[in-house]
Amino acid sequence: MKAFAVFPAQRRFDLINHPEPALASPHDVQLRMLDVGICGTDREICAFDYGTPPDGSDHLVLGHESLGQVLAVGAEVTRVKVGDFVVPMVRRPCADPDCAPCRAGRQDFCATGAYTERGIMRAHGFMAERVVDHEQYMNVLPAALRPVGVLVEPLTIAEKALQQLAQAQERLPWQARHGGAAAIGQEPAHADGTPGRAHRAVVIGAGPVGLLGAMALRLRGFDTYVYSRSLANDPRADLIRAMGATPVIAETTPVDALPSLTGGIDVVYEAAGASALAFDVMRQLGINGAFIFTGVPGRKAPVPVDTDALMRQMVLRNQLVFGTVNANRDAFEAAIADLTAAQARWPDLLPALITRRVPIEQAKDVLAAPTAGIKTAVSIGA
Repeated sequence: MKAFAVFPAQRRFDLINHPEPALASPHDVQLRMLDVGICGTDREICAFDYGTPPDGSDHLVLGHESLGQVLAVGAEVTRVKVGDFVVPMVRRPCADPDCAPCRAGRQDFCATGAYTERGIMRAHGFMAERVVDHEQYMNVLPAALRPVGVLVEPLTIAEKALQQLAQAQERLPWQARHGGAAAIGQEPAHADGTPGRAHRAVVIGAGPVGLLGAMALRLRGFDTYVYSRSLANDPRADLIRAMGATPVIAETTPVDALPSLTGGIDVVYEAAGASALAFDVMRQLGINGAFIFTGVPGRKAPVPVDTDALMRQMVLRNQLVFGTVNANRDAFEAAIADLTAAQARWPDLLPALITRRVPIEQAKDVLAAPTAGIKTAVSIGA
């Protein structure tokens, strides 16, 4: 079968002929892959910054953002059926019997670092015509989402972050309402019955992760601002407005002017991987606010940070900062639910996020070229 692979030792990547996988256990599921998204991680693997083939292999099949359709199931499979559209999870648990997160099915919090990730670390990915995996990693997608199902996995980044935010902000008990204000983006009603204000969120970056994060925040009622360079006369600004968020052009709005535009900032969702910018924006975070890191900066020269000022601010303003990576089943299910809600609320938004589709034969050209558009999907099956 056709597959797209990276050969780290040879420093090359290309379309290859790869053995087709077969069902090996009664709980296995065989998928016909339909779409695989390309993201910054894939580009960094193709730049040989990281990416580890499976043991005994000289290559790694690429791809972790995926959408497939079930072709065959093992005799004991109950979670999916032939014909279902599914999005597989990416991370697999480590084998350490003492790793409590992995043994609890929360390998996204693996404590040993010995997990595997399909298309990234020690496990082949999804950019192939056929894939076999265990049913426990399948997430069924409504047929109506088939055209945009490849957005599920990148959206799980925001979903996991917002789940953690909701849990963390339970430290503010007066905001608890339907599971916590941060979960729904609304403060409780005032004593006279009038609604409380929406929480204010700033998203750093207008790439796919940033735009999907802004969408998830808007679905929860957050008053959302997307701060990014080059948004002037850019179609992304129209998409931001279409979801009811506000684009903020970094070239004309200095970081220290953000609070005068937004008001007190309750949440910053960082999705650009630019550390200098992130720490500048962190200085603008409001009282009791939360800062969420999702980006992974490249290896660059150190940047100066006034650590005394930041530490003083975080203590005196009761702030919290956390990072988030990978996702568990809850986040995948939330992503599917949010895509369904977004499709109903903003019908033209989701298709516009996928700005380019190419056949697998053109994957090499896309990965070797500078990033263009918002999201590129490699279409493998009809």
